[in-house]
Order: sequence, then structure tokens, then C-alpha cells
Amino acid sequence: MSDILFIKTSSLGDVIHHMPAVTDARRHQPDARIGWVVEEAFAPLVRLHRAVEAVIPVSSRRWRRAPFSPATWREIGAFRRAMREQTHETVIDAQGLFRSALIARFARGRRHGYDRDSVRERAASWVYDVHHRVDRSLHAITRNRMLTGSVLGYAPEGGPDFGLDRRALTDGTATRDVILLHATARAEKEWPVARWIALARALVASGYQVVLPWGTEAEHGRSVEIAADVPNAAVPERQPLDGVARMIARSAFVVGVDTGLLHLAAALSVPLVAIFTGTEPGQHGPLGAGKIEVVGALGAVPSLEDVQAAVEQIAR
Repeated sequence: MSDILFIKTSSLGDVIHHMPAVTDARRHQPDARIGWVVEEAFAPLVRLHRAVEAVIPVSSRRWRRAPFSPATWREIGAFRRAMREQTHETVIDAQGLFRSALIARFARGRRHGYDRDSVRERAASWVYDVHHRVDRSLHAITRNRMLTGSVLGYAPEGGPDFGLDRRALTDGTATRDVILLHATARAEKEWPVARWIALARALVASGYQVVLPWGTEAEHGRSVEIAADVPNAAVPERQPLDGVARMIARSAFVVGVDTGLLHLAAALSVPLVAIFTGTEPGQHGPLGAGKIEVVGALGAVPSLEDVQAAVEQIAR
């Protein structure tokens, strides 16, 4: 039995964009044992992927905050031992960063990654045993699928399958909830608060319940600010990602900026409206089997009317 270890640690959007490549690998190697090294915060979501048998959490983000702490070094040692416990026939670093390549270095197996002209950080390619060329201009999902196919000897076909089961996550429960994903770590991706409030009020007037999730204290403050001007808007408690996935799966649809949770909605085939302001949809836009409307573009902030028209399309 072959053994495949994927390394795609973060961010949330990158992790979700890698899921179709893992599904492809399972389809072409049904007897393979598939593992995935991922940042600890994203491990609950990766465990929902039906093809993944082993999840190895890594805490590199937390370690960087206290690099000289004895506790950090103990955890790094334990992680290294976990990586060395099993020999992998194939190790695929789909992240393409120097730090992810160092993680690949811990693994016992033949290490594959992007070549020096395809990789995100050129120094990462020094670590790989085998290099693969993949056009950097392609959508991230396509790049991940092509890299994995090149390693395992097949050409990816068909639309992306994220390996997640929306029906299994809902327990048959559907709601009139509309999830508004206003939060993003980059200011250039934001959509103005006043427009979120106006959109939320219109949704409530149409009989929907508005839900405003958050991940950081700053995002919580923004959710509370929007909810204060919207009748019966809900600001839920912070949840692990598998809980957030269930909340999104039960929703009627999602409206959000270019953020990881928007791509999770697409992966679950939940209808969505994607608001782009600071990134290019052609390379970063959501892909999935549900209804998707994209408004805005890099440097082009969509109006309230643009977003409302898109909502009308997906709500039909």
C-alpha cells in the first residue's frame, strides 16, 4: 500500500484550495494511505475530508511567537518525532514556502514540490528531491491539482471535488440564515461597514436571519457594530472550524469578502456572493458546485446595488 503525505499548513483559503487535489489522489490511488500536515487551527476542518486518514497538526504560527521558549522546543521535538514515525513513499509540499519545505525535510520519504520557477519561495525548491513545473498564473486549486497529478502520474479531470459532505454536516437541518463574512485580515479586501448594514437590513426585511461570525477580537467588534443596527442579527460564539463548517452548511446562502470562510462555503456547495475589492477573482475567486456570483475586482469596490443584484440571483 502506498503512503502519501501532503504538506499544506495554512492559510485557511490555501488549505481549502488544496482539498480537491487530495480527492483526486484518492480517486487515482484508492488504496493509498493519505496524511496531511496542517496548522493546528485548521486540523478540525481537514479531518472532515473523506479521503484523509491521518492529520498531523503543526503549531508553527504559535511557535513563532515564542521561538526561544523551552515549551516551544519540546513541541518541535515531539512534532519531528511524529513526522519520523512512519516512512512515506511520497511527500508533497503543496505550500511552496521555505518553512513548509523544512517541514517536508522532517518527513521520511521522497520529497516533491514546485520547481524554482513555479514555487512561491525559491529557497523551498532546494529541499525537494523531485521538482515539478506548474504555471504560477493558474488558479490555486488548479495548481494544487496539477502538482499532485504530476507527482502521482495522472492528469486532473473534471470540476473540483473538495471531499466534504454538506448533507452530513447539516443532519438534514436547513435554515433561513444568511451568513455575512465581513472579516478579513487585509484592509484592502474590506467592504464598507455602512454597506454591510444596509445589505443586512434588506435581508432581514426579506425574511432572513443575519449571522455575523468572527475570528479575532477586532472582527468581533466589527460584527457587533453591524449587528447593533440590524434587527435580530446574531453574533455567534467563536467556534472551531468544524463547527463553523456546520453553521455554513445549514445556511441559506453566504455573502462575503475574499476570505477563507467564503471558500469554505464554495467547497460545501453553499450558494454565495463573493465581494472582491483588493484581489483578482481570476486567480483567487471561489470555485464550487453551488451558485456563485462574483462582484467587484482588484481596485474596483462594488456598490450596494451590485451586491443586492447578485443576492437576488443566488436566492432564486
